[in-house]
Amino acid sequence: MVNIILLGPPGAGKGTQAKRLVDERNMVQLSTGDMLREARSSGTEMGKKVAEVMDKGGLVTDEIVIGLIEEKITGNAGGGFIFDGFPRTLKQADALGALLEKTGQSLDAVIEMQVDDAALVARITGRFTCGGCGAVYHDVTKPTKVAGTCDVCGSTQMVRRADDNEDSLKHRLMEYYKKTSPLIGYYYARGKLASVDGLAEMEAVAAAVAKVLDKK
Repeated sequence: MVNIILLGPPGAGKGTQAKRLVDERNMVQLSTGDMLREARSSGTEMGKKVAEVMDKGGLVTDEIVIGLIEEKITGNAGGGFIFDGFPRTLKQADALGALLEKTGQSLDAVIEMQVDDAALVARITGRFTCGGCGAVYHDVTKPTKVAGTCDVCGSTQMVRRADDNEDSLKHRLMEYYKKTSPLIGYYYARGKLASVDGLAEMEAVAAAVAKVLDKK
């Protein structure tokens, strides 16, 4: 069993690689957003706390998120856990480390998906998806064979995320660098950090991630 964190700015491909690890290595992806949505509708005591905070438009506390993670990691571990969207700050990293120690587990690797900002902006602002089947395309690197028509299902409903524009993405990148990038030094100092080229071809990124995990 291997527990890892995937680090990288928005659009670096963390979700794509996490899905592969789930499919290929039977790992369990712990996405903060998914856990909060699941808890909100669960009816449990923790779920009621989450619903109350979210209904008031507040921010869910680190303590609540750690509580949700604890519920998950004391269950079926499969091939290990992928922490997705947590930790985002040094305080959260400390809290996660304490939780893993408390539950008798360890953090085996932190994989930083490195990107060039200019290339990342080009990658994200050009992407769009099929509203029918969810297939992902790109204006330059993966256009549809017939303009405006999905190659997979034939739908003509193409969708772009509202925040996939240059100004919004630059703001999201700035937030990442301010709050989350200090984690790179934090985990490097603990001998946990490994870096891969997040802008390489998908298969090359997957191979680099696999190489890190196979050493654990």
